[in-house]
Amino acid sequence: MSFRSVSASVRAWPRRGSHADGASLALALEEAGFSLFFAMDHRVSKIPKTATAELAGDLLRWYDAHARDLPWRAPPGAGERADPYRVWLSEVMLQQTTVSTVKARFERFLALWPSVADLAVASLEDVLKEWAGLGYYARARNLHAAARVLATAHGGVFPDTVDGLAALPGVGPYTAAAIAAIAFDRPETVVDGNVERVVARLFAVTTSLPQAKGELRRLAATLTPTQRPGDYAQAVMDLGATVCTPRAPKCLLCPIRRACQAYVMNIAETLPRKAEKAAKPVRAGVAYWLESADATTGAAVVLLVRRPAQGLLGGMLALPSVGWDDGALPAKISQLKWRATDAVVRHTFTHFHLELKIVAASLKTPITVKDGHWIAKTDLLDAGLPTLMKKAVREMGEFMAE
Repeated sequence: MSFRSVSASVRAWPRRGSHADGASLALALEEAGFSLFFAMDHRVSKIPKTATAELAGDLLRWYDAHARDLPWRAPPGAGERADPYRVWLSEVMLQQTTVSTVKARFERFLALWPSVADLAVASLEDVLKEWAGLGYYARARNLHAAARVLATAHGGVFPDTVDGLAALPGVGPYTAAAIAAIAFDRPETVVDGNVERVVARLFAVTTSLPQAKGELRRLAATLTPTQRPGDYAQAVMDLGATVCTPRAPKCLLCPIRRACQAYVMNIAETLPRKAEKAAKPVRAGVAYWLESADATTGAAVVLLVRRPAQGLLGGMLALPSVGWDDGALPAKISQLKWRATDAVVRHTFTHFHLELKIVAASLKTPITVKDGHWIAKTDLLDAGLPTLMKKAVREMGEFMAE
């Protein structure tokens, strides 16, 4: 009995998720040549190589017809490899950032620095300014550092192996595998959140994340083909992003639903399961709005400081602030007479919520402050500030307008 022939029977069975349904499904799949793990839930723990190749073929045919049009990709099935610089840049940008946000920013970044050689000679300050608003600023610092390593130690050429790529600053196992597969067609297993969801449903993995990560990676590795592995990696990502979505998955449009245990058991939308997250703590801090007048033009200027390279908002321009991180107020301004304002900024970081009150003071003429920059008040929103500080600028604008 072939993999395809059993699918008609599978689709006809009741999808109640009962023990009996699971057992009958397991026995029928075993008859078709599957290797089964007979636990209480009768989940399939391994798909034979012939069926794996068939599944990959179905998915690649779907990808050839439905691949998302993304500026860092090569057309699917065209035999053309993607530019490793574009793949690397996109993968770094996409960490903790949505595709819709990244697309426009990617094009703008590429216009400024079209090659790794261009990025290597750029100033870190310019790169951080362009990165403003994307968050997780260590990504930008590592991107710049890796570009310099590539330019000086590799002649501007990307390594084509996972080990070589992982040696670059900021390139972890996932990013290394993604570049190796997509740019160099290496048969590496690429597992992001979309892939985890597809695999959890395909194998009906009921262990909660993050505990299930190791199992999902192992299962994903059993499916990775040797033919067109780069396209396959992107196909699974696209399937998770457009069909096998977190809510209301479009199972009837899925090219591999005949092999999906969660679909057969009618539990797709419940997977992957996630452990309950602890409530985020709330931190409180104070930001300092110091205003003066430019000595030449008389225009209003505001003091910003360059934050330390390490830590939250590392290397970014920001209002001086204390209380919510390890930052300290510059000594020259700590003794000024600060007045309270009604301006309050609320912002959420990965691990905590922040409530930042703003106090204000003014000077007749600007003073020199370590790592300080006096920026025209009208230019603050174009100064490359992180989102938190843009919120503070807008809050102060509204406060002063009242």
